[in-house]
Amino acid sequence: MGTPLDLRGLGVLVTRPKHQAEPLCRLIEGHGGIAIRWPTLIIAAPRDPAPALALFDRLVTYDLAIFTSANAVERALPAIRERGGIPDRLDIAAIGQASGRALARHGIDRCLQPGGDFSSEGLLALPRLREVAGQRIALICGEDGRELLVETLSARGAWVDRAEVYRRERPATANIEGLLARWKRGEIGAVTVTSGENLRNLFDMLGVAGQDYLCDTPLIVVSARIRRIAAEYGCRRLLLAREAGDDAIAAALLDLTTNSLSPAR
Repeated sequence: MGTPLDLRGLGVLVTRPKHQAEPLCRLIEGHGGIAIRWPTLIIAAPRDPAPALALFDRLVTYDLAIFTSANAVERALPAIRERGGIPDRLDIAAIGQASGRALARHGIDRCLQPGGDFSSEGLLALPRLREVAGQRIALICGEDGRELLVETLSARGAWVDRAEVYRRERPATANIEGLLARWKRGEIGAVTVTSGENLRNLFDMLGVAGQDYLCDTPLIVVSARIRRIAAEYGCRRLLLAREAGDDAIAAALLDLTTNSLSPAR
């Protein structure tokens, strides 16, 4: 018999990249759900790592380094460490809690972060990010990311250079037919997405038939921006987790089952 903190066999499609999905999948399974691992992003090396490595060579000349994701932390820190590590006078900032935790795993605990809105907008609202005229800022990120930080910080008078340390790719192959068959049998009661690109890839990979299922399935998102994108795609059953961490996503799933949204459809 289920308890109020039981996912009651809810099938949850987890779309995080494979190397980042396991903690959330274990949480879902620990709460009595069924995690369906279906990554819609692959994190790969950048096409040209030379510009980022050149920036790390002169990192001591910067005032602030912003890590935009946990992937940015994991991809950049080994190269930075090979060049002497983080300079003492360099301020460090990170957008999300996962990025902050990744920095802490590397021994960096002096990290500026938003207080509640773990987004680029939330970071830009910090006083430290408002007074940046004449400062040099290193944005450590993936290829083709949002331009909001560069545009806003440049408008505030900073010199911003990007260090692109990874790129995101859509998986080349996936068992779409098998996934759609599970959806048709009612085995997928919720979907989690953690970035706009994550969602766009999912939508493209599903095709028209799968998009209909997705639009009618509870979709857990982690920011108002992703919720807006999902609504534009026609998704009708949107739930916003309080932040992007695994615990918050699991809490949103538990809310879903507590409010009697059965996994059976």
